[in-house]
Amino acid sequence: MKLRKETEFQETEIGKIPREWKTVKLSSIARIIMGQSPPSDTYNREGLGMPFLQGKMEFGRMYPSPTTYTTQPLKIAEPNDILISVRAPVGDVNIAPYKVCIGRGLAAIRFNLKTANHMFYFYYLQYIKNQLETLGKGSTFKAITKKDLEELLIPLPPIKEQEKVSGILTMIDKTIELYHEEREGLERLKRGLMSELLTGRIRVKEENGRLSFYRETELQETEIGKIPKEWGLAKLEKIAKIITGPFGSQLKKSELTNHGIKVYTQENVLERNFEIGNLYISEEKFKELKNFEVMPDDVLLTIRGTIGKSIKVPTSITKGIIHTNLAIIRLEKKEVLPDFVELVFNESEIWMEQVRRMYSATTIPALYGRTLKQIKIMLPPLNEQKAITHIFSTVNRAIELYREEMTRLERLKRGLMDLLLTGKVRVVDGDVGS
Repeated sequence: MKLRKETEFQETEIGKIPREWKTVKLSSIARIIMGQSPPSDTYNREGLGMPFLQGKMEFGRMYPSPTTYTTQPLKIAEPNDILISVRAPVGDVNIAPYKVCIGRGLAAIRFNLKTANHMFYFYYLQYIKNQLETLGKGSTFKAITKKDLEELLIPLPPIKEQEKVSGILTMIDKTIELYHEEREGLERLKRGLMSELLTGRIRVKEENGRLSFYRETELQETEIGKIPKEWGLAKLEKIAKIITGPFGSQLKKSELTNHGIKVYTQENVLERNFEIGNLYISEEKFKELKNFEVMPDDVLLTIRGTIGKSIKVPTSITKGIIHTNLAIIRLEKKEVLPDFVELVFNESEIWMEQVRRMYSATTIPALYGRTLKQIKIMLPPLNEQKAITHIFSTVNRAIELYREEMTRLERLKRGLMDLLLTGKVRVVDGDVGS
């Protein structure tokens, strides 16, 4: 595959395109089929008819009955038709994977395959999504008409070039999908491992620098369920100092500033980032609220709204206090690791079940200090806590690497779409797969 930078352009109504490309109306290379929903009394949920797609680009469980085909003509999308949402929201693009009935929220675009590669225009319509959104008209809700689509001006490169461009972008999409599947597999592995390891049904130990696993057979009955006999169980107040955030009267909105001593909020925990946030208090106010100061190795826990998420505070923490919607869990026992407690808070179903039973759900769900003190936490031996947290961090890092690679590929795809779909860079010859 060879690429070259284009130098000879022509000015057109859609901007600069290569001299050998054409500008055409969509209707000149494709047939537009506007969707129309069948009568509701023809639907069934048994899967006996044709799948019906209404307009949110998701396949549902409603099927027009087979008898509908003869009593009323349906609007049908064939496999590989490009689907576009034409009623609010407008401009989303997808591909029909098989024969489907389309409702009022969709249109199917069926390209003349002698002159147009449907995948090239799938990517092109994605590329101009903002322009498609501007086609939507109406005060109550936005809608794109058939005429809007028919008169949409689009570029027409040579068919061979369309095929090569779509081949490049399709390869990137397939690679992204592969990474996505691998990441999903690791997420399932993580959930399964944590379910077993944090209940002690599967035990882990380190021998000669290597981890080994075995199934536990000796369990004890406890208030929170069966756990290994070797494990301990303690109320949170027995192993940690619990500090819930200042009351509203202690920290008023009028006392928050945009500089000074940092105030850590739920956002820091949920985004797992201590750098974000723009709430601060004065040095004088900090002295007044010093009991709420965040220390390295504290575990911060969300206690209002979104409940039960946590993060361990790093050693490099900037001086600050917690907001009202957080609690500090400051461990006072050396046989309990902050990393393990964070893991239990975030991943243990036993922990979350206790939280769900005990939190107060009025207007906004909330956990109070007196409740937190009574919640019980399982205590494996210290070396097992280390092994479990090491396994979790290793799997999590692998998941993060997949996420980073997917992000990189998405950026690459967007960059290539901008270059290849506009002709700024040309695919001149060679095999796309080479």
